Amino acid sequence: MPLNLCEIFYSLQGESTFTGLPCTFIRLAGCNLDCTWCDTLYAKNESTSMPIEKIIDQIKGFGCNLVEITGGEPLLQKETPNLISKLLDLNFQVLLETNGSQSIQNIDTRCIRILDIKCPSSNEPDSFLYENLQYLTKKDEIKFVLGSRQDYEFARTIIMKKLSQRPKTRTHLSPVFGQITPESLAAWILEDKLPARLSLQQHKIIWNPDQRGV
Repeated sequence: MPLNLCEIFYSLQGESTFTGLPCTFIRLAGCNLDCTWCDTLYAKNESTSMPIEKIIDQIKGFGCNLVEITGGEPLLQKETPNLISKLLDLNFQVLLETNGSQSIQNIDTRCIRILDIKCPSSNEPDSFLYENLQYLTKKDEIKFVLGSRQDYEFARTIIMKKLSQRPKTRTHLSPVFGQITPESLAAWILEDKLPARLSLQQHKIIWNPDQRGV
């Protein structure tokens, strides 16, 4: 079965604990959410059907061992877990970025699952499946994208009540580009001694924030 693909590109990883490393990105098409600050709206509608074998052939062409599968929302497609496992079997290191609205229970645990817990300013704060937290391994990661002080307080509550036993190096607080200054978020984290890390979208600092394929 083919997958609905938006784009494949090679760049530097801009987020997560892998920030700064060369990475090949597989952006799958389609999303079930409508986040106010979404920076990949085009992934909802730009779609090309492509067999898994052809996707893997393209990935091999970049000569990069690190691969991220993202979207849109990649877990809306039934063949995504199959793609992940096939890449892992070929000794690729695979990251999956998901909005957490779909179950990760059956996703290969060799994959590093990055769950994005939506905050109030996204207009999708009720979309996250909290049962997903029980399926996380120590190497999996969690991200909060923050657009306001209210978002920070929302994230802080979840971190302290539900994530206190998680590795703090793998819980990310990322400001919406242009809405919260890094200085403000840094001050809040330090004031609260929050067990999380400040994560900036490095690709938006290096390149034009609206540039695709980076």
